[in-house]
Amino acid sequence: MSEKAILQLEENSYELPVVIGTEAEKAIDISKLRDVSGYITLDSGYKNTGAVQSAITFLDGEKGILKYRGYSIEELAEKSTFIEVAYLLVYGNLPNKDQLNAFLYQISRHTLIHEDMKKFFDGFPSKSHPMGQLSSLVCSLSAFYPESLHPHPTVEELDLTIIKLLAKMTTIVSWIYKKSLGHPIIYPQNKLNYVANFLNMTFGQRTEEVLIDPVVVSAMDKLLILHADHEQNCSTSTVRIVGSSECNLYSSVSAGISALWGPLHGGANQAVIEMLEQIKIGGGSAEKWINKAKDKNDPFRLMGFGHRVYKNFDPRAKIIKKACDDVLTKLGVNDPILEMAKNLEELALNDSYFVERKLYPNVDFYSGIIYRALGFPTDMFPVLFALGRLPGWIAQWKEMREQKEPIGRPRQVYIGHTDRTYVPIAVR
Repeated sequence: MSEKAILQLEENSYELPVVIGTEAEKAIDISKLRDVSGYITLDSGYKNTGAVQSAITFLDGEKGILKYRGYSIEELAEKSTFIEVAYLLVYGNLPNKDQLNAFLYQISRHTLIHEDMKKFFDGFPSKSHPMGQLSSLVCSLSAFYPESLHPHPTVEELDLTIIKLLAKMTTIVSWIYKKSLGHPIIYPQNKLNYVANFLNMTFGQRTEEVLIDPVVVSAMDKLLILHADHEQNCSTSTVRIVGSSECNLYSSVSAGISALWGPLHGGANQAVIEMLEQIKIGGGSAEKWINKAKDKNDPFRLMGFGHRVYKNFDPRAKIIKKACDDVLTKLGVNDPILEMAKNLEELALNDSYFVERKLYPNVDFYSGIIYRALGFPTDMFPVLFALGRLPGWIAQWKEMREQKEPIGRPRQVYIGHTDRTYVPIAVR
């Protein structure tokens, strides 16, 4: 017998279905509540509202669990590659050898972007934020590929749009970085794998291919895997709700990029480095700043510790910590800011205040350190986040379409003026 919830409103009671997910998550289905009772629910920020039933990502913040399509993030980060994970998220299963080779081949055929897109870079002001450029450039793909505008594409047409977006994203991101330096752009080298090709376009020289250290490639690959999806967060929900209007994939993902741009979402690892730069200016030992963070009357906050979703530990942080240590060791970076980061990490992991409150370093802490060690400026951090999140956005948009979800249309409780009489401007 299916479970029911009973809602008592004044003299009336209403039976509401209970939906149970495959990981035993429970939800009360209120989709018919307004029709039968005239009431809606109010949930600011949608913190307790399940807008979708999704088979893509499972997240349990209390237990520190993150799974993509049933596979633990730990196993995927250890054994898989970002492209395999992208295929898994978008198509539901890990690819076999033939499927993976075909996927890689298709991506390699579409890494170039239209030469006319170079004109966008000429038009952007020299101080344009990389995320503003990325959002604009991804949205512009819908103009270069108008066949993507069809609201009901065939399977083949949709697959081609997905391939183009995955393939061209690395080129666009690397060109944004190169243009910020005033350096000539580097074209794709499709004999390289997805991540190595991206790093070569980003850090390479026009005259020769740069040898990318396997340790760096591995760390970057893991970072992209760890960011590939994270359930119904702000940017993912944006992609789904924009897509629910039958908006094309490129424009829907562009909207997600804009949502990610906000400092409360995609700027967390940037905030880590900005905090470390503040510490450098302020001076003093790591102990001084740990004590300031513990003082509730001190406005200083230690960024990159704890997580709004993970109440125990961030499972992604355990994975990327080793990659972070490997990168710093391999590159031999001599950076006082990164040295301070390591000191803060060591102190916090052994301080009872942080341990009791489960304020462990999260993925943003370590990713910020890695990106700085590789030479990325902080305003590129959310762009790299978007590069990793891309397959998740695509998978969520695709699932929303396949499930024929209705157009998103939240309700509200109006708290403004009631009837008012218009007063002519002459007597106001």
